[in-house]
Amino acid sequence: MMRLPSYTYRAPKTVGDAASWLAESPDAMLLAGGTDLIPNMKRRQQTPSVVIGLRGIPELTAVTRGAGLTIGSGSTLTSLVHDAGVRAKYTGLWQAVAQIATPHLRNMGTIGGNICLDTRCTYYDQTFEWRKSINFCMKKDGDTCWVATSSDKCLAVSSTDSAPALIALGATVTLVSAAGTRELPLSDLYANDGMHYLTRRRDEILTGIHLPSSEGWRSTYWKLRRRGSFDFPVASVAAAARFDGDTIVEARLVLGAVSSRPLEVPVAATRLAGQSLTDELIASVADDAYALAKPMDNTDFELVWRKKVVRSLVTSALRELRGDDMREARTKLARHPLIVVS
Repeated sequence: MMRLPSYTYRAPKTVGDAASWLAESPDAMLLAGGTDLIPNMKRRQQTPSVVIGLRGIPELTAVTRGAGLTIGSGSTLTSLVHDAGVRAKYTGLWQAVAQIATPHLRNMGTIGGNICLDTRCTYYDQTFEWRKSINFCMKKDGDTCWVATSSDKCLAVSSTDSAPALIALGATVTLVSAAGTRELPLSDLYANDGMHYLTRRRDEILTGIHLPSSEGWRSTYWKLRRRGSFDFPVASVAAAARFDGDTIVEARLVLGAVSSRPLEVPVAATRLAGQSLTDELIASVADDAYALAKPMDNTDFELVWRKKVVRSLVTSALRELRGDDMREARTKLARHPLIVVS
């Protein structure tokens, strides 16, 4: 049995109290649903002396609807799966959240926690004894990245499902600290570094996610994993486009689980703007995404095959945006049709 290390638990009732306590303790960490932090603590990957629980802060679970949508970072994944407005207007986000883990874990896990999910790696996500036996890795206690021993930075992979979907939808986030508040595009929250994968400062709390109006937009999320539930993505694609009739006005395409951060495909936005989704255009954009994807040998499945699957996932995502009936393909890949609501 893996046991938790000793720590002091603090339970604030307001964001202000949480931010103050976080500033007081240099190695304090935030606990929302605990589905990521608690296993990491048991494996001694993270050993904070103070854990600040956020579940008792009501404002973090608020969902506000207006021209767009604001989601409190403490909202559970299950609450979003059951939200008819999210499913109808922000379908890609709904599809992403619906495929995270299992019902039990979605009941506990939060949207903020999934956004801030620790990067993963075959050599990192092991017990303390296993990691010690290989002389640890660069991400924790060692100085070598065992994925690529000549690399000067950690290559652990981003495995969040919600972040690619949210970035494709143009999300921004609010970060609060004792020193003040700032907002930034969600894309700017990430760095392509397996160890320092978030630009969030140590004393900041992610409090809210803001989505612009969905008027005219269609979105989708496709995910590859070994099983139809529980598993993290080993390749994923989020796509969103604003249409005027059959013509795309603007679009975003984001790859997941092929880098240490969600990976935007900027050339796709350029190619798609002002165009209709013909088979030829879809194939061209899929080739662009394939060229950009650089999966490493640090998770499930063979990396060359994972790279090839990116092309297939992009093709399926763009066909679904076009309006093609992709339920059979979805059922084969995800073991669930994840029907798009029009």
